[in-house]
Amino acid sequence: MNSTYFEKVFIWGITGIILLIVSTGTGFAQSDIPTESYYYEIADIPIPDDVFLEVGGMDVLPDGSLAVCTRRGEVWIINNPDSDDPEYSLFAEGLHEPLGLTYRDGSIYVTQRPEITRLEDTDGDGRADEYNTVWDRPLSGNYHEYFYGPKFTPSGDMLVTVNLAWIGYGEALSKWDGWLLQVSPDGKEVTPLASGLRSPAGFAFNAEGDLFYSENQGDWVGSGNITHLEKGDFAGNPRGLRWSHLPGSPLDLRPEDIPDTGEPMHGVAEDIPELKTPSVWFPHGVMGISTSDILLDNSEAEFGPFDGQLFVGDQGQSKVMRVFQEKVNGEYQGVVFPFRDGFESGVLRMNWGQGNSNMYVGMTSRGWSSTGPELYGLQRLVWNGETPFEIKEIHARPDGFELTFTKPVEPETASDPASYNITGFTYKYHSTYGSDIINQEQAPVTYVQVADDGLSARLVVDNIRKGYVHEIKAEGIREAGTGYPLLHSVGYYTMKNIPEGEPLAVADDEAGTESQEDRSGEQGFDPVKHRTQMPESWTNGPDKVITINAESPMLFDVTDFEVEAGSRVRITFNNPTDLLHNLLIVQPGALERVAQRAMNMGLEGPQRGYVPDSEDVLFFTSLLEVGESESIFFTAPEQPDEYPYVCTFPGHWQTMQGVMTVTE
Repeated sequence: MNSTYFEKVFIWGITGIILLIVSTGTGFAQSDIPTESYYYEIADIPIPDDVFLEVGGMDVLPDGSLAVCTRRGEVWIINNPDSDDPEYSLFAEGLHEPLGLTYRDGSIYVTQRPEITRLEDTDGDGRADEYNTVWDRPLSGNYHEYFYGPKFTPSGDMLVTVNLAWIGYGEALSKWDGWLLQVSPDGKEVTPLASGLRSPAGFAFNAEGDLFYSENQGDWVGSGNITHLEKGDFAGNPRGLRWSHLPGSPLDLRPEDIPDTGEPMHGVAEDIPELKTPSVWFPHGVMGISTSDILLDNSEAEFGPFDGQLFVGDQGQSKVMRVFQEKVNGEYQGVVFPFRDGFESGVLRMNWGQGNSNMYVGMTSRGWSSTGPELYGLQRLVWNGETPFEIKEIHARPDGFELTFTKPVEPETASDPASYNITGFTYKYHSTYGSDIINQEQAPVTYVQVADDGLSARLVVDNIRKGYVHEIKAEGIREAGTGYPLLHSVGYYTMKNIPEGEPLAVADDEAGTESQEDRSGEQGFDPVKHRTQMPESWTNGPDKVITINAESPMLFDVTDFEVEAGSRVRITFNNPTDLLHNLLIVQPGALERVAQRAMNMGLEGPQRGYVPDSEDVLFFTSLLEVGESESIFFTAPEQPDEYPYVCTFPGHWQTMQGVMTVTE
């Protein structure tokens, strides 16, 4: 989870998910459309001023209290965490950067950097008085050599994952770095299960009891992902294979067996059967930048309509995503959707509260950076009980996809192929840090069959490719009755296998003829919104000149200014920081809506500078690279009001805000 300048620039390069386009004649204002925050509220859990709760791990205890370990080496017990005044008590201290905590049979197990430790309170005073080493491991001293877990198996064994030492800090590795290990309850037996891990910050069992781990972009990892791990699997990074010759190793591969050609990973896996490709790719910048914890939704509808799916956190973009998976030809594959962003720091750990009606989210950003501005945080995500209009699941079909919905769709919009846009792409598999998107091609939707109940739509799609990620947008679909668009109208489906079966019978005269490429071309912006030359009619120049600079971390140095209605304005925007920034002036009350649309533009985001094609956008600059500057010229609105301005590069909008006040 290191975040050097190179990583930041590369990491933030591709991003977005949906354009929330509201058709005319729907009978409601855009401001009436429910947002993420309407359905799922983020509530703070107060933290005392003298407690630095940089959450490394956490678990809920039988009495409903919350045990939290911190990167500063402490374990805190938080009583009544759902109240306005929770009680904090220090349970243990002096640990070495613990990044995992689990309660089991009256004890708290912590995975600190050098060992698994069992903490016990034998005298009942609320403080651990026994720190028992269950298993210790060698260390190289590399700062990136993190240690995660434990997760307990049904038999009582412990599963742990070991980070690779970061190559930027030397080649030193310790035994079993980059592996998934199984440790016996007494710590005397250690069984290596799988290798190829780089930064396995999160791992969890799904509803079927199968194990998945989360991976971050880096060397040999084109983009973040989650992968199903079984004994003998090789997940892709060959540096840990230097231990594959040791007794007990289930792998015979050596680092030199892995080709460094840049061929897509699914192609390499055809020649290396041990290579386990991701179950679901998370497009970098679009679906996070530092994939973290995995949490199974076993709430039995207490947290919404997503039972059996996985929630996956992201440390860098301070958000939580949602994953649906299915098995095709015996392998897991599936789709990742946006779910909830806006957390106050980098999301690292997630747990259910008692009753599974709310999700605890533990956060930290020290040394790793996050869009959430705080150094650390602890918050609850609470469902309001109303079902959002979402794509619930996406299933692979022999000739395309089938989308299911949480609420019935309008048949007219859902049956129109023009309501959908599908693009396939993949990544290079190589030793280089990360990968650009490659082999990007359109996959035209030629026919759609909507179910009678309006809860599913079967899409016939050309150019579906095995092994590729498919961006599936459904921006044109509307909810029956309300006319609302989908809360999130995009998913990224990883097609490891194309299922067998009968394709949908479609008559020649029913198939669509309009090409997706024609529908998805770039729309031009009104030049009045992005005027970079002073109009010739301004013979006396602008009436008002404003200079705004981007600042680190993600702020404007000017957060308010006034202009007169109808006056001529020049804004010069400078970006001296090491991140990309723009500046959009929007309609009153539209800041969050515009920011969400910009963040959710999918693969179009970089092409359009993260400026959504919306009437809410009044004026905007280009997306400025490091050290760039641009001036825009416009006539101030005639209506006096407060007009927000914002940077819409994904994740920046929460802190990069200001207000242009138009006076009479």
